Amino acid sequence: MATTRHATAHWSGDLKTGGGTISTPQSGLMTETAYGFNTRFGDKKGTNPEELIAAAHAACFTMALSNALAQAGHAPDAVDTRAEVDLSMDGGPTISAIRLQTKAKVPGIDDAKFRAIADDAKQNCPVSKALSAVPITLEAELLG
Repeated sequence: MATTRHATAHWSGDLKTGGGTISTPQSGLMTETAYGFNTRFGDKKGTNPEELIAAAHAACFTMALSNALAQAGHAPDAVDTRAEVDLSMDGGPTISAIRLQTKAKVPGIDDAKFRAIADDAKQNCPVSKALSAVPITLEAELLG
């Protein structure tokens, strides 16, 4: 049985002078949040597809890592992840790289085991799998 989530997007006008909104009605997190050329390529307030992919990837990886650590007998005290998504314009717009940077406080685990579990979570979280055409790197730091 699948779980289905949805979001909506609206756009008016051309690429550079037009604009749009994104909504996430199920969670209510975003309601007509602005996006457009200047939120994607400039500094105008609003979101963009790469930021949303980064948020989804950071959240998914962090959940997968926390679960994998707990299943290995090392429930984490905390896991914090930053995801960076690069949009390259070479040869047309392409998501060209994703970098995951995670820091975790995990009692009773050594660095090698932590790194192996983090690498596995990177390969197997659902968002990583969906984005497998993009090179994904991971920096994993065990704190304390």
